[in-house]
Amino acid sequence: MRRRTRMLSDLDQDIQDHIERETQDNIERGMSLQDARFAALRKFGNVARVKEETREVWTVVWLDRLLQDLRFSLRLLCRSPGFAITVVLTLALAISANAVVFGVLNALILRPLNVPNPDSLYAIETGDSALGYQSYADYLDFRDRNRSFDALATYTVTKVVLDTGKNPSRSWAYETSGNYFDVLGIQPSLGRFFQSSDEHGPDSAPYIVLSHAYWHSRFLNDPAVVGRVVHVNRHPFTIIGVAPPGFYGTFSFFAADFFVPIVNHKQLTGRESLTARGNRWTFPAMGRLKPGVTPTQALTDLTSIGAYLEATYPKEEEHKTFSLTRPDLPNFLGRPLRAFAGGLMLLTGLILLAACANLGILFAARAADRSREVALRLALGASRTRIMRQLLTETVLISLVGGTLGLVGSVALLNRLSTWQPFSVPLHLAVAPDAMVYVAALILALVSGFLLGIVPTRQALRASRYEIVKGGAADRFGRRWTLRDALLVVQIAICAVLVMSSMVAVRGLVRSLRSDLGFQPQNAMLVDADLNMAGYSADAVWAMQRRMIDAMETLPGVEHAGLVNLPPLGPGGSGVTSVFTDETADLRPSNVAAARVYVYNVSPGYVHAAGTTLLAGRTLSWRDDKNAPSVAVVNRQFAARVLGSVTNLVGRYYKMPNGNRIQVVGVVEDGKYLSLTEEQQPAIFRPILQQPPLKEIWLVVRSARDPEQLAAAMRRRLRELDAGLPFEIKTWNTELDFALFPARVATTALGVLGMMAAMLSIAGVFGMAAYSVSRRLREFGIRIALGARRHDVLQSALGRSLKLMVFGSVVGLLLGMLASRVLAVIVYQATSRDPLVLAGVVLAMFLLGLLATWIPARRALSINPSILLREE
Repeated sequence: MRRRTRMLSDLDQDIQDHIERETQDNIERGMSLQDARFAALRKFGNVARVKEETREVWTVVWLDRLLQDLRFSLRLLCRSPGFAITVVLTLALAISANAVVFGVLNALILRPLNVPNPDSLYAIETGDSALGYQSYADYLDFRDRNRSFDALATYTVTKVVLDTGKNPSRSWAYETSGNYFDVLGIQPSLGRFFQSSDEHGPDSAPYIVLSHAYWHSRFLNDPAVVGRVVHVNRHPFTIIGVAPPGFYGTFSFFAADFFVPIVNHKQLTGRESLTARGNRWTFPAMGRLKPGVTPTQALTDLTSIGAYLEATYPKEEEHKTFSLTRPDLPNFLGRPLRAFAGGLMLLTGLILLAACANLGILFAARAADRSREVALRLALGASRTRIMRQLLTETVLISLVGGTLGLVGSVALLNRLSTWQPFSVPLHLAVAPDAMVYVAALILALVSGFLLGIVPTRQALRASRYEIVKGGAADRFGRRWTLRDALLVVQIAICAVLVMSSMVAVRGLVRSLRSDLGFQPQNAMLVDADLNMAGYSADAVWAMQRRMIDAMETLPGVEHAGLVNLPPLGPGGSGVTSVFTDETADLRPSNVAAARVYVYNVSPGYVHAAGTTLLAGRTLSWRDDKNAPSVAVVNRQFAARVLGSVTNLVGRYYKMPNGNRIQVVGVVEDGKYLSLTEEQQPAIFRPILQQPPLKEIWLVVRSARDPEQLAAAMRRRLRELDAGLPFEIKTWNTELDFALFPARVATTALGVLGMMAAMLSIAGVFGMAAYSVSRRLREFGIRIALGARRHDVLQSALGRSLKLMVFGSVVGLLLGMLASRVLAVIVYQATSRDPLVLAGVVLAMFLLGLLATWIPARRALSINPSILLREE
């Protein structure tokens, strides 16, 4: 290629020398100079053809022709900058949306866990809990009795206070079994990891392994941190190592600050939960299958262990079903995430298809305008293959430019999402783009280019060059069903689907904010306080909690104050238990009246502070202490499922798994406890004084005062009680951000896609209507000159576009009703049968059609027959 210019110059010189020598020979034969030169040229033949044949010998033919097509395409696009910019920006938006969604899908679902040999690593989930939780005692049995895994590890997440000597701060820790890092097969970046040999009973391994990100942000990459003693909840722990970069733990979306051995659970939480077999609070066990063991064989092995536990511990265990899943994406999270991500990927793919359909119409209109040029090239001897390649080169070139621009935007957005923290829980979205995202964007650009080139290529190659060169065939646009019509219908249907999905999501989110949650988050403040972190002993916990409530109730403007162990719909979830009817004597798990009952430990005053409606009986009081009979307040769903009635419940009893009889003293309304999309679940509210001291509690304060002023007053009052008490004050609406996060993400994503689809639909209908009017201006001028009414002209000009708009909208409405079912998993009460949604979609599509045809309609009605016919 570097020698190309010199070689072409030498070729020109050789040809010229040859013609000159032949001319000189003709002159010597007696010809005149002019006749001699013409004779030499006739004998030599077509100079351009000789050059082309010679170049084919010198160079790679396809590369030379490709460069020619690229140069010609660039010249054509530069001659139409408005068209080129429109196409590039449209493709950039569509490809960027697809790249972003694919980047999230790739990072959260397709990309394996960042550990060696992730394909052999499985998590064990049990079917007796929606979250797949299990007790630590169960984990030990599975670890020691299984014959399918090399080793099993487990972990859970805990919030603690880390004190390095100054500025104590709340942090998040992974509590892991000692073999956690050995099972994962990773190596420390600094120092060492703790191991099973470090565990010698409860509170025997006070060690910390820092995450690499926390080591960088909190300890400024100081290598001398290894061996340093820090305090976690006022207990000394020694930093022994730093995890490798890029490892954030094994739970998707969550990045803890450090790792600690689970045997130190009591020091970290103040609770003795390791020996309670019925206390299912750890995450699933995980391990690597032994060589030659299949997942089916492993499940059979686990089932036999489950049967052994059921027979050995009949009061604590019940029949279990097992499944093997990815350790970073448990089923309770993976199923809705896969459904939503897959649906979103489908919708963004439809956006790209709509963009290609829209641009295909524009390219078809452009090809019709260039039909004379193509016909002349065919008539002069150009092959149809060469014409097709040139047209495809033009569309692929412009799609690559749009794809590059869209990839730049998607990379910036994905990098921004990687650092996004929408709420207090340390969200970890490792969605920074990798090679898969770049390859996907390239494939999308190439496929888009070929899709865009199909319509104009087909149209140009099927045209009759003889009719076009003679003066133009009658335009058949709008006379019959064409591929352009089909593309427009597809595009409008896609737009209707996305508009409907976004409206369904918006309506579902509005219902979520206004629905009956079983409590009133408005005008309520939450205080997240941990007395264990402040060093309170068991005897001092209840006294301090009572002082906190009294201090809040004395603040001006405060109506009610109460305590709860975990607020409903909070990120900490809820306690769960099983209950029996009072008549049940055999308390085995198979005889439970309700296997999954949410349990809340609350203080007197909580029901009023939460804004929960009391339907019957009374609320809890300070007389309901450990010396009084066991009592509880239940919701209506509990009354219906366990007690068999929703009337005359006060004074009735039910039994706990340990045989303790609980008397129902009150009934409250149903609510939402774990997620907004769950079905109504039974729940019980037990007196906080009849339970073991709860060192981590939430204080609920109801007041109509300004939240900022109230928070400042609450902060001062709590500091007066204990200056060293760690706490965090927020509004209850802010705490609901966690529960509303999936719905808000879905609504935002679908809203953006709906707006993109609406813009593409407007452009598509506008392009088709404008092209129809421009191709038939002469016809309309003649019809107006002959006395046609403007209404008839307008109907003839735009009737087909409007019919296609109506047909596509109807198809989109039907498809949207099916697509919105996926949203019901994410967005509370998302339904396409909402009359407001249906009316909104119809109105939106009508306005889109009106907006898209307004300018072409004005042009059709403003035709001046005399000027138009004079120009013709």
